[in-house]
Amino acid sequence: MNTDPLVNKDLWNEDLAPTSVAQRTWRWYHFAALWVGMVISIPAYMLAASLIEGGMSAWQAVFTVFFANVIVLLPMLLIGHAGTKYGIPYAVLARTSFGTRGARLPALMRAIVACGWYGIQTWFGGSMIYTLLGVLHGSPVGGANLPGLGINPGQLGCFLAFWAIQFYFIVHGMESIRKLETYTAPLKIAICFLLLWWVYDKVGGFGPLLAQPSQFVEGGPKAGLFWSVFWPSLTAMIGYWATLALNIPDFTRFAKSQRDQVIGQSLGLPLPMALLAALAVTVTSATIVLYGKALWDPVDLSSRMTGIAVLVALLVLLIDTASVNLAANMVGPAYDFSALSPERISYRAGGYLTAGIALVMMPWKILEKSENYIFIWLTGYSALLGPIAGILIVDYYFIRKTDIAVEHLYRDDGIYAYRNGWNMAALVAFIAGVLPNIPGFLNAAFPEAFPDVGAGFKTMYTYAWFVGIAIAAVVYGLMMKGRAVPAMQPARSLD
Repeated sequence: MNTDPLVNKDLWNEDLAPTSVAQRTWRWYHFAALWVGMVISIPAYMLAASLIEGGMSAWQAVFTVFFANVIVLLPMLLIGHAGTKYGIPYAVLARTSFGTRGARLPALMRAIVACGWYGIQTWFGGSMIYTLLGVLHGSPVGGANLPGLGINPGQLGCFLAFWAIQFYFIVHGMESIRKLETYTAPLKIAICFLLLWWVYDKVGGFGPLLAQPSQFVEGGPKAGLFWSVFWPSLTAMIGYWATLALNIPDFTRFAKSQRDQVIGQSLGLPLPMALLAALAVTVTSATIVLYGKALWDPVDLSSRMTGIAVLVALLVLLIDTASVNLAANMVGPAYDFSALSPERISYRAGGYLTAGIALVMMPWKILEKSENYIFIWLTGYSALLGPIAGILIVDYYFIRKTDIAVEHLYRDDGIYAYRNGWNMAALVAFIAGVLPNIPGFLNAAFPEAFPDVGAGFKTMYTYAWFVGIAIAAVVYGLMMKGRAVPAMQPARSLD
């Protein structure tokens, strides 16, 4: 008897007869609400706002965000197809290309990145509690910074408090997270409009904000440097969703049809992200007028508001951060850790492990500077996850023609066992996709230790996700050509 917790027998045998238009609309809303909930988040806001700080005009920043999300939507739809068709999560899908044991490598890579994100979002939540306490108290709380940590006891206590709040949803599982995302999405949209109204009232209109030229125009402080900023920013934007581009089957496995997952994601990602970018760049432009500098951190901005506005803003941001963090950064790594040792680590235990690792990663270090956030964290891990996406897409569509023998995914002696559970073609392709970006990453992260990296490697690193996905896809396709084993089990019948 198969005891692998990642087997989804209920989904496999589920009655998928056509349903009413109302039911389908509700399903599409669930997927769209999931995306709206994850899109309208502090890290996404900061990512768009940082483009203004980097010198872009409002329209350049919005276009960059929209274009990046259209690009990353394609691998999301392609990889999400397998989750809907077979009812399997990302960690199981990776077994077709990496092998039943080798799949632990991409699962671990994605899980570690997601743990970092979980810690970052938890830090944001703790910062909001810390700011809220300061507003209620009338002055900052916390005292001097703790040695070795760089934060004070109050900040540490608030970080741990928000971590504990989220633990409730880990204990109560996926359904509680899905409900939280579904019902908080409209609230977040309403708050965005309220924030725009606040900006309009304070500044006296949007015209002066949106009309400001970029710093790259002739005579500007960064004249002629637009493309040197655009390409790394585009890569960072794609990198922001690189984890979900891989683990999207963790969510699409619950879809009733391919139509549901395609419409839900197509409506839920590019347009809301562009709208959030418009909000972020407008508000950030307003902070230049109001405070004399670009404030890309919405928590910092909220702390400068007065009266009931600051309380409402911080409470909404708390709800938003909890829902986004649990949906985007806990579900995936929980499955991944479970895949490392299915007989020992359950899905819930994987969630506990994710929360535990987030505690020790000191996420506030990543957010000390916008450059660290964009060019080291986001671009860096996009170089790591891009090759995995390339391997999965080539394997599923070009090698297997979307035909998978599901039962063999859970067998050590099945067709996906390869050699001792490892497919060396996937391992070689992964290494080939990652290696070219390592010199550029080392130079960006540790410039004093690696000052002599060649210009070619630095340039390549600005396209890290594109370079990784292309090289890994080509290498894997060539090494696996003619080696696919026909599947022996039909897919679910989907309309």
